Formats: sequence, structure tokens, C-alpha cells
Amino acid sequence: MSKEDIKIVTADDHPMLLKGLNDELEKNGYTIIGQASNGIQALELILKLNPTIAFLDIDMPMLNGFEVIKMAREKGSKTKFIILSFHKESYYLVQAKTFQINGYLLKEDSFFEIENCIKEVVSGNIYFSKSIDNQPIIEATEELKRLSLLTLSETKILKLIAQEVSNQEIADTLSLSIRTIEKHRSNIIDKLGLKKGNNALTNWSLVNRSTILSQ
Repeated sequence: MSKEDIKIVTADDHPMLLKGLNDELEKNGYTIIGQASNGIQALELILKLNPTIAFLDIDMPMLNGFEVIKMAREKGSKTKFIILSFHKESYYLVQAKTFQINGYLLKEDSFFEIENCIKEVVSGNIYFSKSIDNQPIIEATEELKRLSLLTLSETKILKLIAQEVSNQEIADTLSLSIRTIEKHRSNIIDKLGLKKGNNALTNWSLVNRSTILSQ
């Protein structure tokens, strides 16, 4: 696919960053067919214009980048998604892997890195910025592996915990006893490798809510 055939939508709520990205892409022969300053606009453009690639910031008003991707795919979008963000912590990388995002770049990356990412993504590959240390990526992969160890019942319970549902409400919802729910919680803690403690699982599930609910 030639550069001219790659149609791109960009989305970022920082006007100068958005303009800088668009200018670089156009200067290098790519075609910008839409730009958005919030998640709702980005979603509407993606669904209407069917771009080859959408560059999305994570932290946008109305819908964040991950929510845009999830909703676009639920609507059948075939667009390839590249996150362009300041975040390189494993928490964000876990979400990127969970949503099977095609590319993940840092805003500090050079245009050379951006272009490498475009080439890989268009070819059907997954690309993570070379600026990201391998360790957070490894941690993200391992965290997802641990989630896959949970049984169907444990996954249901974890999702309810992430929605701040109490033990009693979980027991009532699933027609189980409190003791059974507590046993499941203990098993989940062991499988996720969490330290045992009064709110350890609840706190972890709230931090990782979007990843858990997407399972």
C-alpha cells in the first residue's frame, strides 16, 4: 500500500500536538481525512470515514482512546489503531494488549519511529515504541496471562468486584454463599499473585477495572 492510499484520522485534545502530528504526516505524503479533539468526535469520524489508521491519544474528553477503540470495533470498524501517548507504565500497556491495539507510540518518539509503526501496522503486525523498556511490556503480558488462569466463575466475581459490588450482593447475584464468595476471592488473589490483605483484591480490581471488564 502506497503512502497516498493510507487514509488517516488523528485525535488529540491538545491543538498544538494535533497540528504538529498532522503537519508531519502530510509533509511525508500521508493523507489526513479527519481530525478530532475529543473521543466522541474521533469515534464519529472513524465510523463515517473508515480510515486505514486512526492515531488516538489516551486522555481525551468524553471518551478516552481505549473506549473509542472498543466502541469502534463493536460497530465493525476495520481501522487499524495506533495509540500516541505520554504513558509508558505497564497499566496502560496491559490495556493496549487487552484491546489488541495495533500500535503504541510515545509522544516523545521521532517521526522516523512513527513511520516505522505505520509500515508495520499496515503490514498486519503489532508495533510498540522502541522507547518503551521491555520490562513493562513483559509485565503487561504476564498480567494478562494471570487473568487467563481464572475460571469462568472467578472472572464473573472479579468483574463484580471491579464494579464495587459488595460480597453480599455478589453472593445474592450468583446464588452462592458468602463463604463460597470469600473462597473464590482467596483463589483469585493466589492466581493473580497479589499480597493478601484487607482490600488488596478490591484495590487491584479498581485500578485495572477497564482491563477486567473487557475480558
